Amino acid sequence: MNKSELIEHIAKQADISKAAAGRSLEALIGAVKTTLKKGGSVTITGFGTFTAPKRAARTGRNPRTGDAIKIKSAKVPKFRPGKALKDGLNGGK
Repeated sequence: MNKSELIEHIAKQADISKAAAGRSLEALIGAVKTTLKKGGSVTITGFGTFTAPKRAARTGRNPRTGDAIKIKSAKVPKFRPGKALKDGLNGGK
């Protein structure tokens, strides 16, 4: 499912226009990005938790030359599915 299909699904399920569904989805994505950027987490009960832990700086290797390179620290977005989502995918309620 791509973004436009998701917007169409939201519009149909919530009985709202596609434009309103698109704005809602954009608002959700924006809220998640802003919260993660500030170091917070977003938990949607029954769905999962979005976090962005900081990955420490480290030394890597250039695969082409084998030379050591420095890799900067970075925030890495992660998603941990909730129990209800996992159960729903595996035949639960």
